[in-house]
Amino acid sequence: MSNREEKKIRIAISGKSGCGNTTVTKMLADTLGYRMVNYTFHTMADEMGIDFDEFFRMAQEDTKYDLHVDKRQVELAMETSSVLGSRLAIWMLEEADLKVFLTASPEVRTGRILNREGGDLAVQMEKTAHRDRRDHERYLNLYNIDNNEYDFADLIINTDRMNPFQICDIILAAVETLTAT
Repeated sequence: MSNREEKKIRIAISGKSGCGNTTVTKMLADTLGYRMVNYTFHTMADEMGIDFDEFFRMAQEDTKYDLHVDKRQVELAMETSSVLGSRLAIWMLEEADLKVFLTASPEVRTGRILNREGGDLAVQMEKTAHRDRRDHERYLNLYNIDNNEYDFADLIINTDRMNPFQICDIILAAVETLTAT
């Protein structure tokens, strides 16, 4: 049995919208054969049989939904070797063997979001900035977490000029040091 099979490895990946969190999390989990943990508001809405927009309105009025999502992500990540990708993964998954924070400039992030969701560049730039401010305030209020302070992460990767394969290669090299005998 290899080291990777014997020891449960947990990787936490965080970053702001448009940094590549979801893409890299999925690619890394697939490559390693680990569980991808992606428990979100969409997941909860589906489980409750509620339209996402209705669920989101409920979540804006009651912090219990944020708290549940964050708690459930950690529970799922702790069950087996996993890659947890979320805005707060590196803060919430304290037991992570590897904490990765992805960064990108606001322009690159907005361009990626625009490619994914469409729309007008100027409008999307403002929406992205607004989301960053809203998320920052929410995390401070809920957990006293400043998501602009991530220097404790094991890896900080600027994704501006990288594709997901290059980012995964960097993370995989770090994972290999965790699993080496």
